[in-house]
Parts: sequence; C-alpha cells; structure tokens
Amino acid sequence: MKKFSKIYDGSELSPLQNFLQWCQGVGLVLSNKVCVSKEGTVAEYGMLATDDIEEGEILFTIPRPALLHQGTTKVSALLEKEGSSLESSSGWVPLLLALLYEYTSSQSHWKPYLSLWTDFKTLDHPMFWSKEERDRLLRGTGVPEAVDTDLANIQREYKDVVLPFINKHLDIWNPKTHTLELYTQLVAFVMAYSFQEPQEEDEDEEDEDDEEEKTPNLPMMVPMADMLNHVSNHNANLEFTPDSLKMVCIRHIHKGEEVFNTYGQMANWQLLHMYGFTEPYQNNSNDTADIPITNLYTVVTQGIQSDLDQQLVEEKWEVLCELMQEKAAFVFGKEGCLSDTELHTALKVLCMSEDEFSEFKDNEGWEDDEEDDETISLMFSNEGLPGLKPSWKSLTHEAARLTVKSYRGEGEGVDRDQALIGDQAALAGLSSRQRSALQVRYGQKSILHRLMELTTS
Repeated sequence: MKKFSKIYDGSELSPLQNFLQWCQGVGLVLSNKVCVSKEGTVAEYGMLATDDIEEGEILFTIPRPALLHQGTTKVSALLEKEGSSLESSSGWVPLLLALLYEYTSSQSHWKPYLSLWTDFKTLDHPMFWSKEERDRLLRGTGVPEAVDTDLANIQREYKDVVLPFINKHLDIWNPKTHTLELYTQLVAFVMAYSFQEPQEEDEDEEDEDDEEEKTPNLPMMVPMADMLNHVSNHNANLEFTPDSLKMVCIRHIHKGEEVFNTYGQMANWQLLHMYGFTEPYQNNSNDTADIPITNLYTVVTQGIQSDLDQQLVEEKWEVLCELMQEKAAFVFGKEGCLSDTELHTALKVLCMSEDEFSEFKDNEGWEDDEEDDETISLMFSNEGLPGLKPSWKSLTHEAARLTVKSYRGEGEGVDRDQALIGDQAALAGLSSRQRSALQVRYGQKSILHRLMELTTS
C-alpha cells in the first residue's frame, strides 16, 4: 500500500493532494508502483508507473462504499422512495440528482473527489461547442446529429422530470443553483467519467431472457478509476468483485509509462461525442465510418428512366424499411464491414431483378439463405469485398463515394484534410477542437476511401 503523504506547497493542499488523502480515509489501496499525475500524461490527470509492473498486479482497490451513485448518496432514501417519479428514457435522473446535491454540498462525503472538477471547464464534449462550430468541423461524421438529440433529451428531461422534483424538495435542491446548465455539465461528467457494472450472465434464466433485452446496469462514479485515460491498446482493466473494484495490469508496463484503461471498443467519433477527446489518426484500431442506408437508396434511384423502374425501386425500398430501420447505417471498420448481415440483406434486395423480387415477395422472403454468417462475414471483409458481384460492388462503391461527399461544404473542392494530417506544423497551429474534429473526419474518410478502392470495378 502506498502512503498518501501531505506535500506542503506553502499554503494548502492542492485539490489532487486533498483527493489522495481522502482516498486513504475511505480505504482505497494504491500500489506503490503507480502515481497520479498531471505531468507526462495525455490529458488533465493520468496515472504513471513509478516502477516496472507485471501482468496480473493490482494497481489499486476501491471499496464499494467509496463509489458515488444513487444508492450511496446522502439523499438515497428520498431518491428510492420517489423513484417512480424519476423514471426517464436515460435512466440517469437519480444519479444526476445525487450529483447535483453532492457537488454543491459543502458537507459532501465526496467533496475532495468532486473538487477535482471545479467548474467542468476541462470537459470539451461537442455539446459545449457552438452549433455552428459542430456543423462546420464535424459535418458528415454523425456527431452533430447525435449532439442535437442529446441536448433535446437533456432539456426535456430537466424540464419534465428534474425541475418538478426539485421544486417539490426545495429544502434539499434549489432551482437557482441546480440549473439546466449545471445539469448538462453533470450529464457530460457522467458520460466521460462513469462506469457500469458488467451485465451478469445467469445460465438458469438465459432462456427466459432470450426474447427480452436486459436492462443495462446504471452508471456510477468510481473515484481513482476515472483518473486513467483511454487508448484502444490499453494495459489495465477494471475488475468488479462483490466488495470492491480493482484495476489490474493486463500486460507488462515499463517504469515511466502511462497506465491506460479502456472505455470499450470506441471509434473516434464516439470518443469525441461521449468523452470529449480522440485518439491520433491510425492509433485507434476501433475507428469506424458509417454509410447511411438512405445513401444506397439515393444511388439506386439515380438515372432511373421509366416509371416502372421507379416503382420497382420504391417497392424494394419499402420491403427493406420493414426489414431494418430507415435511419440505419452500415458500419465499416478497418478490416471490413461490421454490420455485414444487414448490408448483405440490403444489397441482395436492392440488386434483385424484377423476376427475383417477384419471387422474393411470393415466398414472403427467402426461405434458406445459401450463405451462413461466417461466409457473409468473409464476403464483406477487406479480403472479400473485391470479389463481390459487380452490381453489389458498384452500389457499395457509389454509396461510399456519396458518403465521402457529405463531409464537404458547398464550394469545397479538394480534400484539405489529407494535407493537414501529415503536416506537423499545420497541426500545431490548430485548436484542440479543430484537431479532434480532423482526427474524426480523416479517420472516417480513410476507411471510406479504402472501401472505394476495394470496390472499384
């Protein structure tokens, strides 16, 4: 166990030193081979190895009473008692009310932890950018649309659920203090720093749950674990036990290296949307690009000469919309299509001849598909894409080309991102938001350009 020493800096303990003392008080055990630092890390805070660490070593252990969620907050009894009035589509309202209370209470048990975020200015999610900035820098990436949805949901949730509850309990919450602005900041805080308990697999109930989607476990704040930054090629994992949470080394870490956790297999657009940062281009092995299903429709309707052909396409499209959502998208990763069965279905329907489609409708679908999941996965991998049927290749190629065009504004011709990404001096001159947006855009466009190369006839 590491001793959390007081370091006198001439006046009072810094927020980080105060937090480390609090950790000692709540029984958090920190290995003497790591330290929390603001220096030598990729973000505001991070964890560094002060000695070589071997696979399997425990970096720190957090007792469950130190976690912050609606069950541990001082107002937990009230939140549980009135839980039915706090239901919402996000499921986060009880945790957010707990955070509203604990963050603004001078007597909060978690004050040394929450004081690390004095004003949430370090959170730079696109929801805090101007709409003009989002639309200009992130056009085509899917982020502006996701943020617009988030902000609308947050405002609705605050107005319809949170504010009525606050006004009912003015002895605990205050609408002048616990504002929509603070609520939005805390939503971003939960997005960026919370953890969810892994879903338990109960074999006895597996059959019963097959037809019902399990409700995901609610998020919770985990002091110390949220200090670790994320990379796809991480070296530590958070493990959950009945009494505590443990951060465990999963491969050798050299002295001086940063200790990285993983937030999951996240593409850069997801990292920026949910956490406010990105991994540098090519470092993120989980990067993806989406081709909206509507782009396939646009391609197949181009150049239609007759009303009969138009009617056939409309009928195919209607069938396809019944099979999958109209807002769906096909996800491509660095090794090929990640939603291959859906793309297989779409291409099969849209490229059918009139006779094939008539037979398809008569049979109410295809009876026995000749391709199994493994075959389909291979077909839509980078190795298999060049061997697709010519009509399938052409449709995929043109849909990818149309998607690439969506990143550019009117009047923009050549793609400047390619020149920017390789120019270190130019990159250094960009703001952090411009750099993050560039990593998202260029990562996505690189995947789409590669797809176009593989589907060129």
